[in-house]
Amino acid sequence: MLNKIFVVMIITAITVAAFFGTMNKVALAFLDSAKEAVELGILMLGVVGMWTGVMKVAEEAGLAKGLAKALAPLIRFLYPSLKGEKAQKARYYISENMAANFLGLGWAATPTGLKAMKELKKLKEEQPAKEKLSKEEPTNAMCMFLLINVSSLQLIPVNIIAYRSQYGAVNPTAILLPAILATLASTVVAVLYGRWKIRKNK
Repeated sequence: MLNKIFVVMIITAITVAAFFGTMNKVALAFLDSAKEAVELGILMLGVVGMWTGVMKVAEEAGLAKGLAKALAPLIRFLYPSLKGEKAQKARYYISENMAANFLGLGWAATPTGLKAMKELKKLKEEQPAKEKLSKEEPTNAMCMFLLINVSSLQLIPVNIIAYRSQYGAVNPTAILLPAILATLASTVVAVLYGRWKIRKNK
């Protein structure tokens, strides 16, 4: 769907430019945008690479396990079905994913998010036959994990700060408080909705 929207936008821009005789401006805009995309990509590659490395060092140093323990009460509240040794890996990856999202590292959170979802899928497949869901139907834990990732509480929106710095903002960190309030509100709504749906399904 998005591909179709972009195609329509591009065709419309070219048609309007041709009609008003401003094709040279459109060509320059394409070139400038391509240059900005490459520069921004390199910047974000550095930011994500650095924080992914920090997370890896934290994991090797045992800090990630400490973080998982610190987040254990919250994870128990959000994912009451993830109990026992079998769910340990899922809880661990979820805690790493939450930590990366807290730091505003949406891209760096993706690998741990995929690992967490993979573990949740394994747990789903190990459910007793009478409780097993269809192949297309997600578990409550999967739905809650997706809701929290979409709402994404961010204490330090590193990605947004990097974008603002790239585009010459006078104070790139001025977004801190608004970002915290906005993502806190979205996360609270997501959690309340998820808990309501889980209770309704039961």
